[in-house]
Amino acid sequence: MLYYTVIFLIVALIAGALGFSGVAGTAAWIAHTLFVVFLVLFLISFISGRRPVA
Repeated sequence: MLYYTVIFLIVALIAGALGFSGVAGTAAWIAHTLFVVFLVLFLISFISGRRPVA
C-alpha cells in the first residue's frame, strides 16, 4: 500500500510540474488517502501485535 502511495505522489509531482492541475490534485488526494489508510492499518497491527497461543 505504501508503494502505491509513492507512485501516486510521483504522478502528482510530475503532473503538477507539467501544469496538469486537475490530475495533480486527484493524484495527490489519492496518495494522501492511501497514506492515511496505511497509517491506520499499521497502528492497528502494531497495537494488536502477535499474541502467543496459550
